[in-house]
Amino acid sequence: MMIATVMGIGAAALGSLVLLGAIALEWRYRRRPAHPLEVIRATWNLEIYEPTHYRFVGLLGLSNPHRGLEVMVPQLWAEVVLLSEGSVEDIETNVQVIPRHPEPECPPRADGYWFAYIVKSTKQTNVEICVDLQGIGVSEVKAAWVKIHYVAYGAHGRFPKTHHEFIPLKFPAKGETGVWRPAEGAQVLPIRTHLLTPLDILPEVLNRYVMPHAQPGDIVAIGETPIAIIQGRLKDPAQLRPGWVATRVCQFFLPTSSLATACGMQALVEEVGELRVLLAFIGGAIAKIFGHKGGFYQLAGEQARLIDDVTGTLPPYDQFIVMGPANPQAIVDDLAAQTSLGVAIVDVNDLGAVKVLAASKGVSHQLLIKALRKNPAGNADEQTPIVLIRPF
Repeated sequence: MMIATVMGIGAAALGSLVLLGAIALEWRYRRRPAHPLEVIRATWNLEIYEPTHYRFVGLLGLSNPHRGLEVMVPQLWAEVVLLSEGSVEDIETNVQVIPRHPEPECPPRADGYWFAYIVKSTKQTNVEICVDLQGIGVSEVKAAWVKIHYVAYGAHGRFPKTHHEFIPLKFPAKGETGVWRPAEGAQVLPIRTHLLTPLDILPEVLNRYVMPHAQPGDIVAIGETPIAIIQGRLKDPAQLRPGWVATRVCQFFLPTSSLATACGMQALVEEVGELRVLLAFIGGAIAKIFGHKGGFYQLAGEQARLIDDVTGTLPPYDQFIVMGPANPQAIVDDLAAQTSLGVAIVDVNDLGAVKVLAASKGVSHQLLIKALRKNPAGNADEQTPIVLIRPF
């Protein structure tokens, strides 16, 4: 009897050890990244810029910051989508992908074949992307959307990924802008720019397009979506994997909400965490029972209100989920110091709603709301992401 009891205790202890081992193994698995490969955004150079011929070259980085894991890149290729004011049928497009590995024994192949490459732990390699456009209609191309497709292969399996680059190719003529319009308590001037991308630097954008028209006392109002785009706060729905929280919670939002899709909700989950989204949903539901609306957005945080789902902005960003900008107050304070103008980041729609995300010192929120109520920047593809406000 005693032997049986001892054997039973031993079996229970062994079972507990196995269970603990399995939990530890699962915990270690979940802590490791699906793959540690990071894409370093390309730097681009316009080598040829002629009426019927554009050639631009970018150098993209592939970095593996992980200590201990290696990542193989067995495939990498690129394609280009042209955004134009006219037809692109007569434009001949050629894309080359050239590996620029640091090892001299790994030169690029003459036939353009991408040979499988290992990005070793804490190392980096580079890839050159050459895009050549020729033909009638090239001068009408506003921007090129370069999609770099690659496969990350390693301990967690095979992961097809896509990195996106946006290159502006058509720029407003110097001094070209809109017309001053009357507004409540001010005059407003919509400022036309090129298609803003993550390649842009905000102070340079203001120096190029705003400062030639500004005078002391003016206020620069910038849309929140262009700020987020410049910050690179874009999420490709194809790269998102909606989890349990996202797929369940999104069902309770109106179809017009950017959180009504599993991918839109997953974008918020990745920004603030599953637990916060779940608690915000439960807390918001309880608050609604007692007649208080909007509880979810208050509990989930500012980003919940600012997310723009697919179709929420102009091409090519209409294919992406655009998050709200990060650190808006720091941005306006920095720009105000550099320009000596008032600066604000705003969210405006055609229904007369004006939300001020951040404003520099001395800028009246009430003035901004009154001046922008008619949405002078527009909600279509006007490409006027900045409005200069001149108070009376």
